[in-house]
Amino acid sequence: MGELTLDRADTIGRVALEDARTRGAQPLTVVVLDAGGHVKLVRREDGSGIARFEIAYGKAWGALGMGISSRGLAARAAKMGGFFTALAAATDGRVVPVPGGVLVRERPGGPIIGAVGISGDTSDLDELCAVAGIEAAGLVADIEER
Repeated sequence: MGELTLDRADTIGRVALEDARTRGAQPLTVVVLDAGGHVKLVRREDGSGIARFEIAYGKAWGALGMGISSRGLAARAAKMGGFFTALAAATDGRVVPVPGGVLVRERPGGPIIGAVGISGDTSDLDELCAVAGIEAAGLVADIEER
């Protein structure tokens, strides 16, 4: 199984923020987790709000924990509110089911090697920046809803 190295995590974080600047995004916080849910990297731009780490972490952690992107979690939450209430209780509220949490794979359909969560602008823009960073690291961004 592949590993999400610190070098690749650094590329993800750096390029995600570079992409955000080209899009005129609000200040972002990027959290990169490895397959075990450990923080590999955090990048917080100047002016990014104090709750942005927790939101970005929750997007990445929820995607990793459930095995689908946070966009997919959002779609499921809209249909299965009771389950997500229970999930929030079971995880001490760590899951943030809105776009911006993207799974990382080495190849399409390959094993999950980590997840990226971004917070600071719209959830859709957060997700676009995460995808840009993942792809720049030579990895595959998985945002399918399943």
